Amino acid sequence: MIKRILIVFIALQFAGCDELQKIANQLPQTGGLTQAQIGAGLRQALDNGIQHQVSKLTAKNGFYGNSLVRILLPKELKAVDDGLRKIGLSKLADEGIKALNRAAEDAVKTATPIFVSAVKDITFNDAKNILLGNDNAATSYLQGKTNSVLYTKFNPVIKRSFGKVGADKIWTNLISRYNSIPFVNKVNPDLTDYVTNQALKGVFTMIGVEEKGIRNKIGLRNTDLLKKVFALQDRK
Repeated sequence: MIKRILIVFIALQFAGCDELQKIANQLPQTGGLTQAQIGAGLRQALDNGIQHQVSKLTAKNGFYGNSLVRILLPKELKAVDDGLRKIGLSKLADEGIKALNRAAEDAVKTATPIFVSAVKDITFNDAKNILLGNDNAATSYLQGKTNSVLYTKFNPVIKRSFGKVGADKIWTNLISRYNSIPFVNKVNPDLTDYVTNQALKGVFTMIGVEEKGIRNKIGLRNTDLLKKVFALQDRK
């Protein structure tokens, strides 16, 4: 490595701008892999996140039983939870929290193909920078590029899921019971928006878990391409 650095340093002393670019392009930093191959490797890592981690969220208690992504009550509903428990309706309050998570679990089943498509459509022009970034650089890149589009597609899925798992009725009953308590501030939150954002956050959290695993555990690199691509980041 020291020998390579010395060669590059000497070359830089005598090269013009055009020559500098040629030298930069030839530096031994990509292990013979093209940008396209590096991008394909990163897409594989994200696909693994969807297949291995996001799929877990679709199971019963996929959200509710996972402390990393469990959907808790928004701030404006904390008073509802506390108020119901104070009057002996803890079980009903628990069901309300479970219902939010059930809606997210159900929605992810329908929305997973959206994530798969989004990964395939991404062009990693700056693939090497992402590869050599932090443990969730690819996940953050994906989130930044797709979150708003995914929200638009995910929101109606969540709304339908609310009805499918009965969350809408549960929360109508919960809020009605809470609002009937004397002297409380009445609430009427947009639960669909809240659960949509929390579900998206959970999905990207689990994709990030897989990416971090692949970056730090060689045994999780389950294809030749993943092994070659992520071997580059091991050298940084």
